Amino acid sequence: MRKILTLTATVLLTLLSNLEGRACTSAIISAEMNPYGRPILWKHRDTSTIDNKVEFVAEKPGEFSYVALFNAGDKDLKEAWMGMNEAGFAVMNTASYNIKDDKVPESGMDKEGLVMTIALKTCRTVDDFAKLLESLPRPMGVEANFGVIDATGNGAYFETNNHSYKRFDLKDAEDGVLVRTNYSHSGRPNEGYGHIRKANACHLLAPYIEKKNITPEVLTEELSRTFYHDGMKRDLTLNHTKSTLDEDFIPRYKSTATVAIEGCKPVSDVNAVTPEFVKDEYVMWTGLGYPPCAEIRGVMCSEDGVDTDQRGSLSNGHSPLADKARAMRDKIFTSSKDGKKKYVNIDRLYNKEESGYTQIIKKVNEENYKKVRERRDGKGK
Repeated sequence: MRKILTLTATVLLTLLSNLEGRACTSAIISAEMNPYGRPILWKHRDTSTIDNKVEFVAEKPGEFSYVALFNAGDKDLKEAWMGMNEAGFAVMNTASYNIKDDKVPESGMDKEGLVMTIALKTCRTVDDFAKLLESLPRPMGVEANFGVIDATGNGAYFETNNHSYKRFDLKDAEDGVLVRTNYSHSGRPNEGYGHIRKANACHLLAPYIEKKNITPEVLTEELSRTFYHDGMKRDLTLNHTKSTLDEDFIPRYKSTATVAIEGCKPVSDVNAVTPEFVKDEYVMWTGLGYPPCAEIRGVMCSEDGVDTDQRGSLSNGHSPLADKARAMRDKIFTSSKDGKKKYVNIDRLYNKEESGYTQIIKKVNEENYKKVRERRDGKGK
């Protein structure tokens, strides 16, 4: 009996660890809330697969070209975890844990990356994505909140399980912002994960919503690098904390990327959108690796739109920028004696001397944002 109980406990701990490893914080921002007049699709990715890369996939007959975030080990680029295509369509997901209503085994699940790859190849609009979900064979093998935007400025979350979905349109959001973590609003109440992380995001976004001033920088430089904890009603970011439990912050040990896709100023006819237009107007602001240590680079949807440092250019499929951020991450975390918990030394990220990893990289990112935005908006020419 003791052996059975021990085995059961081990299985449960492993399951909980896997669930924690497939978490994310995300948002869709309407064009009206961005001073540049462009919708934004943001994902702060948490996963046990900690190595990421960005790659461009050229078009094939009947398909769109696209650029996306992939796992480093995905040699064939089969599973996109966030991306945008040449038609101005963009997609991402967060795992959900309160809408699965069947007994499909784990071996038949986790197909979200495959679904998003199909979407990037074939979808032009938010409605196209709805049609895709309706056309996929059942069970779909997913339990997720899919977020999408298109060139008309439309956006929506699709809370999706194996057999159905519930759509939440951006135009119906009272403040022009939708936020999701790891539970679905249409799912079973008081279940799922990320309730505090969602509250963190909403708290941090509130002053920017009031001023209608949500930029990609707010998402990648503030939300993804801030240690505010809504459960404690405290922000530990600048408290020079030597060691605190890594739990319920937006940035976590298993955070592997922060990506904000900033679309175009909404167009009236999506069919008039060309690959050249998307290349000039869309930017996938991408930070690979542990977000508080990640350098942001602007990614465009073209063969030359991805820096070599972001691609899987190393022999193991790793990207240099992701490895650089990971090396810094490994210097700020320690494990509990039993190895089950992580503690983060925030003081190595933010300190009085302004020499913390995050403080230094944010200055670099400020310049990177400025250069890419000037090129996009035609300033400084």
